[in-house]
Amino acid sequence: MTLLRPLGSSDLEVFPLSLGGNVFGWTADEAQSFAVLDAYAAAGGNFVDTADSYSAWVEGHTGGESETIIGKWVRARGNRDDVVIATKVSQHPEYRGLTATNIKKAADASLSRLGTDHIDLYYTHFDQPEVPVEEIVTALDELVKAGKVRAIAASNITPERLKASLDFSDREGLARYVALQPHYNLVSRDTYEGPLRTVAADAGLATVPYFALAKGFLTGKYRLGTTVDSPRAEGAGAYLDTPRGLRVLAALDEIAESREADLATVALAWLAAQPTVAAPIASARTVDQLPALLKVAELTLTDEELKQLTEASE
Repeated sequence: MTLLRPLGSSDLEVFPLSLGGNVFGWTADEAQSFAVLDAYAAAGGNFVDTADSYSAWVEGHTGGESETIIGKWVRARGNRDDVVIATKVSQHPEYRGLTATNIKKAADASLSRLGTDHIDLYYTHFDQPEVPVEEIVTALDELVKAGKVRAIAASNITPERLKASLDFSDREGLARYVALQPHYNLVSRDTYEGPLRTVAADAGLATVPYFALAKGFLTGKYRLGTTVDSPRAEGAGAYLDTPRGLRVLAALDEIAESREADLATVALAWLAAQPTVAAPIASARTVDQLPALLKVAELTLTDEELKQLTEASE
């Protein structure tokens, strides 16, 4: 039985958990990254998410470290045709923005680091409202026509700009976004639920949420009175200061115990059950962190469990 599912209107088929590559070359060195990628692939995973800017925020890094590691892994394993690689443009220190010229240069740089002749899914990482959607979409369409990109997608974009982009593609017969990558999870619902989700649903886009575990908060390891040694501790710990965060943890605890599942699995299963969502993104720094993420492919929450979590997170 295959667990792969179609990604929107594209011909891409993806595993129901996208493996986040933001940690590769940052908190996971090359050997650790290879081990995580190997374990993910062995479990049937095929959808790896990265960006050209990962991990430019680390002192001494220039951006592209994650792409380089993924490229090395794919070449070492000889499995390029089995992996759906998603990367992004607009935030690399040397290739900032979404002008047509920059998009094309950044794509070539990503292809070089990945050591491949095509990117499966290419996102605009952060929209640039000062650049006309016509310029952005036309540049992306040229990459598709050149065979450098199989499908295009958007992340961090307003409903208005997303709809304008889709309308332009339809009007001109150009490549069209097939997926959307918003910030969306049990404790961060406001940005996506509403007009953005309506546009995505009406257009048949697949949603691939990032921060699916709220920087680790939804794993349950961050609790009042505990200290976690993690680069993400401050961001994740902030949710503990909110009534919503505490309510969600309590609901996750109850359902996880009754289903004999990890909190992370339950949180991802709620997300996977939401309208338009095809594959939440979650990252693993070590192989030990991976099983709880992968089990989202097997756990289906009941309507009552989904309602309990939804109400706790209002």
